[in-house]
Amino acid sequence: MKYIAIDLGLKRIGLAYSAHKDIVTPLPAVLRKNRNQASAEVKKVLLEWEVDAVVVGIPLGGSSEDEMRRRIAHFMNLVDFKGELFYQDEAGSSLEAENLMKGEIKYIRDGRIDSISAMIILERYLRANGVKH
Repeated sequence: MKYIAIDLGLKRIGLAYSAHKDIVTPLPAVLRKNRNQASAEVKKVLLEWEVDAVVVGIPLGGSSEDEMRRRIAHFMNLVDFKGELFYQDEAGSSLEAENLMKGEIKYIRDGRIDSISAMIILERYLRANGVKH
Protein backbone atom coordinates (compact mmCIF):
# COMPACT_ATOMS: atom_id res chain seq x y z
CA MET A 1 0.00 0.00 0.00
CA LYS A 2 1.25 3.48 -0.87
CA TYR A 3 0.66 6.35 1.55
CA ILE A 4 1.09 10.08 1.47
CA ALA A 5 0.86 12.12 4.65
CA ILE A 6 -0.36 15.69 4.55
CA ASP A 7 0.48 18.39 7.07
CA LEU A 8 -2.18 20.89 6.02
CA GLY A 9 -1.28 24.50 6.69
CA LEU A 10 -2.58 27.85 5.55
CA LYS A 11 0.70 28.83 3.82
CA ARG A 12 2.38 25.49 3.12
CA ILE A 13 1.26 21.88 2.79
CA GLY A 14 3.86 19.38 3.89
CA LEU A 15 3.92 16.01 2.13
CA ALA A 16 5.65 12.70 2.84
CA TYR A 17 5.50 9.33 1.05
CA SER A 18 5.83 5.69 2.03
CA ALA A 19 5.41 2.45 0.15
CA HIS A 20 7.26 0.51 2.83
CA LYS A 21 6.55 0.78 6.54
CA ASP A 22 10.20 1.34 7.48
CA ILE A 23 10.92 4.09 4.94
CA VAL A 24 9.14 7.44 4.90
CA THR A 25 10.41 10.17 2.60
CA PRO A 26 9.55 13.86 2.78
CA LEU A 27 8.42 15.31 -0.56
CA PRO A 28 8.58 18.95 -1.68
CA ALA A 29 5.90 20.97 0.07
CA VAL A 30 3.12 22.72 -1.79
CA LEU A 31 3.29 26.48 -1.32
CA ARG A 32 -0.30 27.53 -0.97
CA LYS A 33 -1.47 30.53 -2.99
CA ASN A 34 -5.17 29.64 -2.83
CA ARG A 35 -7.17 26.51 -2.10
CA ASN A 36 -7.87 25.62 -5.74
CA GLN A 37 -4.20 25.84 -6.72
CA ALA A 38 -3.14 23.94 -3.59
CA SER A 39 -5.71 21.17 -4.03
CA ALA A 40 -4.78 20.78 -7.73
CA GLU A 41 -1.09 20.44 -6.83
CA VAL A 42 -1.81 17.90 -4.07
CA LYS A 43 -4.04 15.92 -6.46
CA LYS A 44 -1.21 15.86 -9.01
CA VAL A 45 1.19 14.47 -6.38
CA LEU A 46 -1.30 11.79 -5.28
CA LEU A 47 -1.78 10.67 -8.88
CA GLU A 48 1.94 10.79 -9.68
CA TRP A 49 2.82 8.59 -6.70
CA GLU A 50 -0.22 6.30 -7.27
CA VAL A 51 -1.32 6.64 -3.66
CA ASP A 52 -3.81 4.26 -2.04
CA ALA A 53 -4.28 6.14 1.23
CA VAL A 54 -3.78 9.60 2.67
CA VAL A 55 -2.89 10.23 6.30
CA VAL A 56 -3.71 13.75 7.47
CA GLY A 57 -2.25 15.31 10.60
CA ILE A 58 -4.88 16.70 12.94
CA PRO A 59 -4.86 18.03 16.52
CA LEU A 60 -6.79 15.12 18.07
CA GLY A 61 -8.72 15.89 21.23
CA GLY A 62 -8.05 19.60 21.05
CA SER A 63 -10.58 22.39 20.90
CA SER A 64 -9.84 22.87 17.20
CA GLU A 65 -10.32 19.20 16.18
CA ASP A 66 -13.87 19.61 14.79
CA GLU A 67 -12.94 22.73 12.83
CA MET A 68 -9.83 21.05 11.42
CA ARG A 69 -11.82 17.96 10.39
CA ARG A 70 -14.23 20.26 8.53
CA ARG A 71 -11.37 22.07 6.77
CA ILE A 72 -9.62 18.82 5.89
CA ALA A 73 -12.85 17.31 4.53
CA HIS A 74 -13.41 20.39 2.37
CA PHE A 75 -9.81 20.37 1.10
CA MET A 76 -9.86 16.63 0.34
CA ASN A 77 -13.17 17.10 -1.48
CA LEU A 78 -11.41 19.64 -3.72
CA VAL A 79 -8.56 17.17 -4.22
CA ASP A 80 -11.17 14.57 -5.25
CA PHE A 81 -9.17 11.69 -3.75
CA LYS A 82 -10.97 8.34 -4.01
CA GLY A 83 -8.69 6.28 -1.74
CA GLU A 84 -8.76 5.81 2.00
CA LEU A 85 -8.37 8.78 4.35
CA PHE A 86 -6.91 8.41 7.83
CA TYR A 87 -6.25 10.90 10.62
CA GLN A 88 -3.19 10.92 12.86
CA ASP A 89 -2.50 13.13 15.86
CA GLU A 90 -0.03 15.81 14.82
CA ALA A 91 0.74 17.05 18.35
CA GLY A 92 4.31 18.30 18.53
CA SER A 93 5.22 17.20 14.99
CA SER A 94 6.21 20.72 13.87
CA LEU A 95 8.42 21.25 16.91
CA GLU A 96 9.99 17.82 16.39
CA ALA A 97 10.60 18.69 12.71
CA GLU A 98 12.19 22.02 13.68
CA ASN A 99 14.49 20.21 16.10
CA LEU A 100 15.57 17.84 13.32
CA MET A 101 16.36 20.87 11.11
CA LYS A 102 18.43 22.79 13.70
CA GLY A 103 21.67 21.80 11.96
CA GLU A 104 20.58 23.30 8.65
CA ILE A 105 22.63 26.34 7.70
CA LYS A 106 19.87 27.85 5.57
CA TYR A 107 16.96 27.46 7.94
CA ILE A 108 14.11 29.16 6.09
CA ARG A 109 10.37 28.62 5.83
CA ASP A 110 10.41 27.01 2.40
CA GLY A 111 8.26 24.01 3.27
CA ARG A 112 11.00 21.63 4.41
CA ILE A 113 9.79 21.80 8.02
CA ASP A 114 6.22 21.13 6.88
CA SER A 115 7.22 18.05 4.87
CA ILE A 116 9.38 16.72 7.70
CA SER A 117 6.37 17.23 9.97
CA ALA A 118 4.30 15.20 7.45
CA MET A 119 7.03 12.53 7.56
CA ILE A 120 6.76 12.38 11.37
CA ILE A 121 2.95 12.14 11.13
CA LEU A 122 3.20 9.25 8.66
CA GLU A 123 5.84 7.45 10.73
CA ARG A 124 3.54 7.73 13.77
CA TYR A 125 0.58 6.40 11.81
CA LEU A 126 2.48 3.43 10.39
CA ARG A 127 3.98 2.57 13.80
CA ALA A 128 0.66 2.94 15.66
CA ASN A 129 -1.23 0.80 13.17
CA GLY A 130 1.39 -1.88 12.55
CA VAL A 131 0.90 -1.38 8.83
CA LYS A 132 2.12 -4.26 6.69
CA HIS A 133 3.07 -3.89 3.03
